Amino acid sequence: MKASNPILRGFHPDPSIIRVGDDYYIATSTFEWWPGVRIHHSKDLVHWEFLTYPLTRVSQLDMAGVRASRGIWAPCLTYDQGTFFLVYTVVESWRCNMYDTNNYLVTAPDIMGPWSEPVPLNNFGFDPSMFHDDDGRKYMVSVVTDHRVPKKYTGRLVVQEYSMEEKKMVGPTREVYAAKDIFLEGPHIFKKDGWYYLFTADTGTGEGHGQTIQRAKSVFGPYEMYQPPCGIRTEKTEAYSILTSRHNPELPIQKAGHADLVQTQNGDWYMVHLCGRPLRIQDAETGEEIRRYPLGRETAIQKIYWTKEGWPELANHTVLPDSETEVAGLPAHPWPEKPARDEFDSPVLDPEFQSLRVPLDETYLSLQERPGYLRMYGRSGLASCFHQSLVARRWTEFRFDAATSVEFEPTVFKQMAGLILFYDTEDYYYLHISRDEDVGKCLLLLTANRKEYRYPMDPVPLKEGMPVHLKVSVSGTQVRFFYGYSETAMEAVGPVLDASLLSDETCSDGAFTGSMVGICCQDLTGFRLAADFDYFEYRAETP
Repeated sequence: MKASNPILRGFHPDPSIIRVGDDYYIATSTFEWWPGVRIHHSKDLVHWEFLTYPLTRVSQLDMAGVRASRGIWAPCLTYDQGTFFLVYTVVESWRCNMYDTNNYLVTAPDIMGPWSEPVPLNNFGFDPSMFHDDDGRKYMVSVVTDHRVPKKYTGRLVVQEYSMEEKKMVGPTREVYAAKDIFLEGPHIFKKDGWYYLFTADTGTGEGHGQTIQRAKSVFGPYEMYQPPCGIRTEKTEAYSILTSRHNPELPIQKAGHADLVQTQNGDWYMVHLCGRPLRIQDAETGEEIRRYPLGRETAIQKIYWTKEGWPELANHTVLPDSETEVAGLPAHPWPEKPARDEFDSPVLDPEFQSLRVPLDETYLSLQERPGYLRMYGRSGLASCFHQSLVARRWTEFRFDAATSVEFEPTVFKQMAGLILFYDTEDYYYLHISRDEDVGKCLLLLTANRKEYRYPMDPVPLKEGMPVHLKVSVSGTQVRFFYGYSETAMEAVGPVLDASLLSDETCSDGAFTGSMVGICCQDLTGFRLAADFDYFEYRAETP
């Protein structure tokens, strides 16, 4: 049985994996998207189902006002003595000299919850991880950020003990890594055969990304970094990575790093790791290849083995990620395929949808007021970091169609509703219904890239009192919008747009998420005019 990478497709970065009995769970970062932290479930490491969000209350996660790519960074999911532990960072300030990185712990007796109120931890930096030692003591390891100019170290990691009884960090904070050249983040601690292993992401989170491992006889170090014999290191700022794509831009799996380890019930070991699939473009002027990642950072899996000296290496005897990974010894367990179309017949919104920063509540979204429709009340504009009326799902492939039907009768140009391709508050393509003083009810296309806003087509007059079907087709770099009064009679509208502009590499504020497709409604008058959406459909072409 083979796992096709990535196993979690589209915007699923920073994986943290555990096994509980015969069940495997992966937690991934959600950044500014609500609810917080996505958890997937598998029985065979090949087939994965989305399961739940543990952070569903504002008391656990308050992101109102946070900008793009802040919010939830690198959650760590662990399990000990019948309890699930989730440690996470809420980043409020980034791209400044003083980061605000608030770290918390929530626990639950079951993966489905209920999850506790958060316990505050230390805030030295981001990417906190909980380690449960075999003597019952618990420790947290995290990055240390440094606002001083110049910084004393490129990268620092600290370990501190956590008391379950007192529900707080206790004892001294011990520095376990400090280097002037090699930057490490995303730390996890494991214990095997009497050794403490410090597993860390290295060299940023872009195409230079990698994964290193160190070990010590004490949880507080000193740690020795492994230098794999098959690795390549070309400069002093480069880590001794046991997994990386940095020297092989031709590989289909790039950005490999930020990994976690799991042992199967049969004794085999696997590594899940962050990765990205590049959209390859030829520069018109230079002819050189440009790689962009509109799907964001995803999650892949590799098999590993332990050397006789006690170090983990990839089973392929290289440091390069495979596009397919053999998984043996576990019975296949596929999950039922979800329908492509959501008719909005359920009393609750499909959890595949997320909103921005704040909960999906009845004050702006209802499936009850008009059964069979999603009613969305217009609120703030698309630049808002507070109260948007927008729900969206991840792009999972480079080729897909998404469609909806909307009933909306705006009275002024400040009221809008429609279909959106969204990366962040400064980068999106928005086909929407509005009203123009000269045209009347009309269809408009708004594009945004790095705060440069354009209407690349003239308003298209629309019939009053009629539902309008909206559709978008994404094919590689090309985006094309359609509209009509029937699903079987839709016509193209507006120019062909560039899908690659909705990616980490082209955006100025966001940097860590991925492209989403969804529906939204704005009413900048403050009167909360509602739009009724009849369905939402997403059909992806899987390679």
